[in-house]
Amino acid sequence: MSRRTASLALLALSIGGFGIGLTEFVIAGLLTEVADDLGVSISVAGHLVGGYALAVVPGALVLTPLLMKRPPKQALLVLLAFFIAGSLLSAWSPNYEIMFAGRVFAALAHGGYFGIGAVLAASLVPRQRQASAVAALFAGLTIANVLGVPAGSLIGQQFGWRTVFWVISVVGVVAFAGLVALVPRTEPEKDQLPVGQQFRALARPQVLASLLTTALVFGGMFGVFTYIEPLLREVSGFSAATVPWLLVLFGAGLFLGNIVGGKAADRNADNAVLILSLLLPVVLLVLGAVAAMPVATGIMLFLLGLVGFATVPGLQARVMRHAHGAATLASATNIAAFNLGNTVGVSIAGAAIAAGFGLRSPTLTGAALTVVGLILIFIARAAALRRVEA
Repeated sequence: MSRRTASLALLALSIGGFGIGLTEFVIAGLLTEVADDLGVSISVAGHLVGGYALAVVPGALVLTPLLMKRPPKQALLVLLAFFIAGSLLSAWSPNYEIMFAGRVFAALAHGGYFGIGAVLAASLVPRQRQASAVAALFAGLTIANVLGVPAGSLIGQQFGWRTVFWVISVVGVVAFAGLVALVPRTEPEKDQLPVGQQFRALARPQVLASLLTTALVFGGMFGVFTYIEPLLREVSGFSAATVPWLLVLFGAGLFLGNIVGGKAADRNADNAVLILSLLLPVVLLVLGAVAAMPVATGIMLFLLGLVGFATVPGLQARVMRHAHGAATLASATNIAAFNLGNTVGVSIAGAAIAAGFGLRSPTLTGAALTVVGLILIFIARAAALRRVEA
């Protein structure tokens, strides 16, 4: 396959990732408008965020096994159909219950799309560029944070929150057409184990360590990010008007980190994950320490995005490599681990604030979670090296 063909295919995959990332994150900036329009409280509207994250898990663990025997392109088109249907349902929804159903439909596509898409992206390029190809898929997700979420919030404020979901539906249709036109048809993995054995493969020590590390690292990171707005305003002293620009700065870190992490993982995925997992708790602790200094806080916010998301290509490549015979299912399960970890991390950070430990406390709980992830990946890497030497 030519490099140009592979690049166009990765672009099409990334557009789908952009749409899915936008659907997941943009709702947080529209909660007040959604709650008012659907006649529910802010806390109830917040379940549209948590419900999406939880629905990613059955989507990854149920839909992916049903689709992974199909050609990857065909499987991704089915998943995008779920995403488009969910986005349309959300845009049209006359009440909260239908809106929630639309969120669940869209979320069912999330794990499988990134899981199957990561395996497909890796298959389009030479082995030494596979982590960068996975990073290209996730580039859409990072762009959704950098540009899509602020733009979505602006569109929602000017034209209503439903307009945002109509736009997301159009993005889904464009991604669908891009996959049809630009992504080559490839065959499913030839060495796939039977489904039951694939689920057992998830319990392999190296695979399980990667999945748990993913959950812990991103639980720590997003536990901090979820409560970053009150930290920036009440501790750092930034105005409300400045916060969106600081979030763009964080998103720029995500985007750059995705690229850097892909290149580092191409060289050595295990080393990349280990080094980045060591740096992340340091960044979190420094962020908490300098939170009262506006300039330093802005720098650390950028580094949080950069270091945090730089772990993604390495973790995704690592779980795929160790789950031979079950790479697609493991890849999708790793995406579910991201979302489960986020839910746990946010809950722990929120509990720390509610217990009276202050708005800096999520940086401590986040650092603690990432340190546990670091210990796990260090033990797993040492065990793998001992087996090689033996």
